[in-house]
Amino acid sequence: MNFRRIAIPLAGAALVAYAWRTWGWAGVALVVGAILMWGLLHFTRMTQVLKRAAGRPIGYVGSAVMLNAKLKPGLTLLHVVGLTRALGEQLSPKDAQPEVFRWTDGSASRVTCEFADGRLTTWSLERPEAPADGATAEAPGAAPADR
Repeated sequence: MNFRRIAIPLAGAALVAYAWRTWGWAGVALVVGAILMWGLLHFTRMTQVLKRAAGRPIGYVGSAVMLNAKLKPGLTLLHVVGLTRALGEQLSPKDAQPEVFRWTDGSASRVTCEFADGRLTTWSLERPEAPADGATAEAPGAAPADR
């Protein structure tokens, strides 16, 4: 069981009880107002992240290499969606633990992330293989370089 799911409500109730004993109804109003403001700030952050992600293709990231460099264990799925500004392509079955998501950039590099209970546990960067020896990676329709 997740410790935070129990500890945060208990801490909130303890703060309200302490405010009641110390300052009466004014203290309760102050603490409940602060808890409500904290909840509204988190809700606003979540809606802003999801609004930014709504306009991008699912599973797309600007640079998979930069995303790989910014990831660290313990990040929440919401934080990773905020970094990528896109929802990840879900590879695991819906509501199965651990959840696996993938983000791909324009050069076919991919970052696959595994989340357990909404927190990042492992990730891997997969880059496409380099072109065969002697072959150059020229853009289609580009004029050959002067030799």
